[in-house]
Amino acid sequence: MPVPSEYQRATDEFYKLLADVRDSAGLTTTNQAYTVLQGVFQVFRRRLDLKDAVRFVSVLPVGARALFVADWDADEPRRDFEDRSLMTKEVRALRPEHNYAPETAIRNVAVALRRNVDQTAFERVLATLPRGATEFWQA
Repeated sequence: MPVPSEYQRATDEFYKLLADVRDSAGLTTTNQAYTVLQGVFQVFRRRLDLKDAVRFVSVLPVGARALFVADWDADEPRRDFEDRSLMTKEVRALRPEHNYAPETAIRNVAVALRRNVDQTAFERVLATLPRGATEFWQA
């Protein structure tokens, strides 16, 4: 079997996602976008149990899947979905000296991510996740 095309194009697709995050959030570089994307992913995954997280990550592009699970402390206590401003503060806590996440970071990442996933599969998975997950990814 040949290597699936999503793996062959993984780097290009990941940089497209980073560029979309950069542009959506009004950032200057994809380095800044990387930290914002990583922060948003970490905030979201803290609110899922392992089974839900695996279902969610399965609909992400390959590079986003890798970033979603990178440096994951699976023993970290699960948190509840909260007010978006509180979760945005949590996004900004990742590498705060190098974090340029705007107040709209979660929405900006949602806009960018939705441009880079299969919408039907994404919505189907969100519908199976805990209350608050769908609202988190509202663009």
